[in-house]
Amino acid sequence: MRDLFPILIFSLLVMFGYAGFVTFGIPLIVPAPPPVEEKLSGDITMEQYVAIGDKIFHGKGTCTLCHNTTGHRAPILEMASSDGEPVGVRAAERIKDPRYQGEAMNGEEYLHESLVDPSAFVVAGYGKTGTNDTVSPMPSVNKGAIGLSDVEMGAVIAYLQSAAGVDITVALPTGEAPADDGEEEEVTVAANAQEAFDKFGCSACHMHPLIDEGGDIGPDLGKVGATAGSRVIGLTAEQFIAQSIIKPNAVIAEGFDADTMPDDFAESMTVSELNMLVDAVLHPDKKPDQEPDSTEGE
Repeated sequence: MRDLFPILIFSLLVMFGYAGFVTFGIPLIVPAPPPVEEKLSGDITMEQYVAIGDKIFHGKGTCTLCHNTTGHRAPILEMASSDGEPVGVRAAERIKDPRYQGEAMNGEEYLHESLVDPSAFVVAGYGKTGTNDTVSPMPSVNKGAIGLSDVEMGAVIAYLQSAAGVDITVALPTGEAPADDGEEEEVTVAANAQEAFDKFGCSACHMHPLIDEGGDIGPDLGKVGATAGSRVIGLTAEQFIAQSIIKPNAVIAEGFDADTMPDDFAESMTVSELNMLVDAVLHPDKKPDQEPDSTEGE
């Protein structure tokens, strides 16, 4: 009986500690509006078009996730580097390379093709592991979670040509922009883990049974759950996976670089979406239609 009181106290501390972590350790996450298509019309100037391309390149397009000097998981595009001249300069030369498999006839067409069919030409050293640089890890930006329109892709190309100091050959968009009805953009919340993987662009860097064509820039999410519970003392598997999503630099997996994964998902992901992703990583063989309906408040 003398040991009962200390055991009780210890059990209460563990329970309150866990409750405190769930309440305060994992932030209350509120959804942010999804990226929207830029509303462009024939009244826009080329300077404005380039500025919009800059915004898309560093935002909705998620280009800097891989095309950066930190992780350097993909060629540097905007400036001269160890990869060569800016892509706007070297684009016209790529189509002359014996390894080129596309149909572009000039630099502008090559840049467009690189956005919609990245595997038409893979820069040496940047292909998916085991493909001998014939398959690009980059997703097609006009599909899936990124879903750039033709006008938005044109803006990105204009921006890359401008950054390279070459003539901008992209034509300005024509026609009138859609009328603004003054209504707020509806926030779209993923219905299941597969939609959440698409929404947050996980396929650009990770593989998982629910991802049709993933990348190898980050760890294979289908294998993370098996060891998640033993990675950090004091964290359960669920807690470790959640931390890895909202604080990706807290623990860096061996063989991968820091500052590669965005660290702002806590600002754009709902609690239900976070829970779905955690569950999918922990149970990679679960099908999307097996996801429990969440009635949790957003």
